[in-house]
Amino acid sequence: MEILENELMSKHTSFKVGGAARYFVKAESADDIKEACQFAKSKNLPHFILGNGTNLLVSDKGYDGVIITLGRSFSDVCDLGNVKFKVGAATPLGGFARKTIKLGFAGIHKLAGIPGTLGGAIYMNAGAYGQEICQTCVEVESLGQDGVVRVRTAAECGFGYRHSVFQELATDPKNAEIILSATFQLEPAEVSGKDSYTLETEMQECMAKRKASQPLNMPNAGSTFKRLDVGCAEMPQQIAPGYYIEQAGLKGYRIGGAEVSTVHANFIVNAGDATAADIKALSEFVQKKVAEKFGIELKREIILL
Repeated sequence: MEILENELMSKHTSFKVGGAARYFVKAESADDIKEACQFAKSKNLPHFILGNGTNLLVSDKGYDGVIITLGRSFSDVCDLGNVKFKVGAATPLGGFARKTIKLGFAGIHKLAGIPGTLGGAIYMNAGAYGQEICQTCVEVESLGQDGVVRVRTAAECGFGYRHSVFQELATDPKNAEIILSATFQLEPAEVSGKDSYTLETEMQECMAKRKASQPLNMPNAGSTFKRLDVGCAEMPQQIAPGYYIEQAGLKGYRIGGAEVSTVHANFIVNAGDATAADIKALSEFVQKKVAEKFGIELKREIILL
């Protein structure tokens, strides 16, 4: 287990901002994770599990605690047979999705463009283009603060829109659990009348849509706000936050180096010299203006640390 001190989080987040973490640990085993948690406890410091940092905004002041990231040993993809796979939490979601396409298996191929790790995808119940990670997940293995490894069925994971039980557990540091792996049940493409070529085509179409509609060339953390349950009274059919942000005239609006993307209004981007404070302030400004104009409360999808 490697422990670094005062590691800049701007090096580990897709926003490319954030101050230093007091300690930064790379864990290669469950025992390493337990040791890192004990280390944090001995220092009377909080800890946070970091994936690829693609849905995270770290304060400019940094994180006065222990950042734990999972190493390569948590990136295994184990074929269990019968189109079932056990996947380590540090595995890039896109890499796993592409692997299933090559094998001719359907179920998560449309998620290939989502950045981040498998663990983060489970935590947030990541989804795109009609697919969500929960649709093929059958169980999740996690490590509790008591050092006990637990296995939950998908039903026990409380999956919802961008939600899982692991978010609820994380609200209390004593109950927070660290996702170690997840098992997926896919299906042969031919069962749904498709083949590997069709899966590849659908994946490429999703990638093309993502490239055309999202600011992939600028540092960002994906969608800033969650999809709405319902729209406003005048436009009840509109549940996309970006629609209301654009209608409020905020596309291209800037605070410091942070900008509401001119490509997709539900993305805040680092336009070159943004600080975490700029990004946070802009997200709050957007929430305020949309609430004033439409009476809608936008809820952040991005995690603040």
